[in-house]
Formats: sequence, C-alpha cells, structure tokens
Amino acid sequence: MSNLNNRVQLIGRLGMDPEVREFGKDKKMARIQLATSDKFKNKKGELVEDTQWHNVVIWGNLAGIAEKHLQKGSEVAISGKLVHRQFETTDGKKQFVTEVNAYDLLMLRRPAKA
Repeated sequence: MSNLNNRVQLIGRLGMDPEVREFGKDKKMARIQLATSDKFKNKKGELVEDTQWHNVVIWGNLAGIAEKHLQKGSEVAISGKLVHRQFETTDGKKQFVTEVNAYDLLMLRRPAKA
C-alpha cells in the first residue's frame, strides 16, 4: 500500500482500450484514460453531466491484467497516488502532466456487446 497522504480513488469507465508497453521481458506498463462523471442541476433546474478525464498508469502484473481483461467502456475502480511530472518537448516547450499511478484495480463491469 502507498502513503495514505497521497491517495486517489476513482470509479469510472475506460475511454479507450489499454495502451500497453513492455520494457525488457519482465516489466510492463499500461495506460488508460478513465472518465468519471457527476450529475447535478444547474441554476435553471436543468440536469447537467460533468465528465472529468484522468490519465492512469498501471505497472507490472496489474498492467497485464488490465491488458487481458479491460477494454473501452469497462467500468473499474482504481486506487493509486497522484503524480505530477514535467518534461521538455523536442521544440523546447515545457509540458506538465498529472496522472494517477494505480496500485489497485477492481473490475466492475464490462461494456455491453453491440
């Protein structure tokens, strides 16, 4: 388990199939985009849905499970920690990224077959 001072828990749906990369023969990483939604009524009484997108990184055996069992539309619960990082693009611009490094994953529902 990770530090309790930096803990994120999200329940949402995948916006794409997991994007998996392998580093050597024993190291695997999966990236997913997770959509979480809130519904509320605005001042006019209209129902509004607010969707937030979260970049999630999954490492090791958990990445293999994500690769094998998850697909676009899957509903999952993840626990992890929030990570901020920056890098410089090839043209010298600084880019800032916020992502969740997941250390626990619970598969809730698969998408309905079309």
